[in-house]
Amino acid sequence: MADAPAPSSYVEALAARGMVRSYAKHTVLVQEGDRSNQIYIVLEGRLKVYLADSEGREIIVDVLGPGQYFGEMALEGDPRSASVMTLEPSRLSVVERDTFKDFLAANPDAAYALAVTLIRRARNLTRAVGDLALLDVYGRVARLLLDSAREENGQLVVAERMSQQEIGRRVGASREMVWRILDDLRQGEYIAMEQGRIVIRQPLPKRW
Repeated sequence: MADAPAPSSYVEALAARGMVRSYAKHTVLVQEGDRSNQIYIVLEGRLKVYLADSEGREIIVDVLGPGQYFGEMALEGDPRSASVMTLEPSRLSVVERDTFKDFLAANPDAAYALAVTLIRRARNLTRAVGDLALLDVYGRVARLLLDSAREENGQLVVAERMSQQEIGRRVGASREMVWRILDDLRQGEYIAMEQGRIVIRQPLPKRW
């Protein structure tokens, strides 16, 4: 569900105004409910945007990589609506809210790019809510695999190395259920594992 990055020139220009910081794997940068006045731009690494309840159950809302950013809702001043954690060692540029506002005022085209990014995120969230309501677990897993796949050397490859637990958290299902679905797809030769990545060998069934 990751959105397309805003034009790289704007992102790079904004990143140059922030403080570059490195974070270890599994570092929580943003906690749901916290107040903050910082915007983060991903330079290296991969991070998850997620919601969690008091019992530790979690659903991943988005996964972000280089060229993407988060925290722009800090402009509004309300508490953070989700948590963000690094999935691997990462480098980010941290930009203060006032610096971000000044940048947008001086770069109207960048403000437009931000608006487009927010629209895409809203559209992706609407689709995700629809998937949870209308698709069964298999349908959600299949949708995730297809949305994450890219063509490489004539075959579809899921670029992200996602664990079964991570897939489950992204589709709202248990790891065991995801394992059964992936195992069935392997047995049917619809997918294969190559160098830790999922390869889609033939069109996935509409239903399972």
